[in-house]
Amino acid sequence: MKLNFKIAATAATVALAGCAAMAANPMVGGAPMYASKNIVQNAVNSDDHTTLVAAVKAAGLVPVLEGQGPFTVFAPTNEAFAALPKGTVDSLLKPENKDKLSKILTCHVVAGDEMAADLTKMVADGGGMAKIKTVGGCTFTAMVKDAKLEIKDGQGNIANVTIADVKQSNGVIHVIDHVLLPAN
Repeated sequence: MKLNFKIAATAATVALAGCAAMAANPMVGGAPMYASKNIVQNAVNSDDHTTLVAAVKAAGLVPVLEGQGPFTVFAPTNEAFAALPKGTVDSLLKPENKDKLSKILTCHVVAGDEMAADLTKMVADGGGMAKIKTVGGCTFTAMVKDAKLEIKDGQGNIANVTIADVKQSNGVIHVIDHVLLPAN
């Protein structure tokens, strides 16, 4: 019972933070994110997401992420990509690795408009964890630790949601500090 109360209190905290963030155009990577623009239109303006934007272009996913959606995108920062083993990003951006890059990127996308409060409620309803199925076929685990939303990828790595609920015209972006990787 104590765990469920703690999770419910955390859900309320995350929900309130999300509401406050939605009150104005949140800043991501030094640029305002406009709810009237789509995921790609906003991402290209973020100085923190230049690697992600380059990867989305290289994978040919721009038309998808400009589409109607709704999509929930867990958007790794440039620092998250830089933390991958040396040479990984350069290798993934090569045309011959387009399918692998596309798989990794689509594992950062969930069909639907999942705000932090929705994800936190799923975690509470799941007794501390919730499985998230991505459009790339990955299944990740959402958790809450110290009132912060976390996503565990297929290899056991943990990404922290550093900026939640960045509303877009075709979904929502949650900025994360690690690249989510499939199990294999």
